Amino acid sequence: MTNAFRFASLTAAAALFAGAAFAANPMVGGAEMFEDKNIVENAANSADHTTLVAAVTAAGLAETLSGEGPFTVFAPTNEAFAKLPAGTVDNLLKPENKEMLTKILTCHVVAADAMSDAITKMVTDDGGKHTVTTVGGCEYTAMTKDGMVMLEDGQGNVATVTIADVKQSNGVIHVIDTVLLPAM
Repeated sequence: MTNAFRFASLTAAAALFAGAAFAANPMVGGAEMFEDKNIVENAANSADHTTLVAAVTAAGLAETLSGEGPFTVFAPTNEAFAKLPAGTVDNLLKPENKEMLTKILTCHVVAADAMSDAITKMVTDDGGKHTVTTVGGCEYTAMTKDGMVMLEDGQGNVATVTIADVKQSNGVIHVIDTVLLPAM
């Protein structure tokens, strides 16, 4: 085997390996996210979304978010929930607060398959801000800054998409760093 042939073979093998690495599923919360699994199945495996999964279960939304979709879920991390005032999450998880919990969670869901490039285009087309209406009836303002998609909620809080375009069998997840809240 000539050195040129060996080099060409190694180069081809490296290119094939690199292509396989780029084809890997994204990691969220230490878990691989699979495009052939639904939103609930994937979120349940993310160590960063245990609070969200508990809330979705308490609100009775797991079956809905396992359904056909398409759904875009802006998924707050455990750290995002921890930024809420002390006791808020525990209070929302109580059965008597199921209605409010459901409202907050459905205000993180859009009935569409909205990838970040489409959101960015809508923001650009609308002059820098685009109104997003959620399944829960909340209206948020999407914007971009330094290439990042951001959402401003009804109380003026701004969530940044930290991991975008995590494809699911029934939509897409965008991981966010702040819990979005309805206007009061």
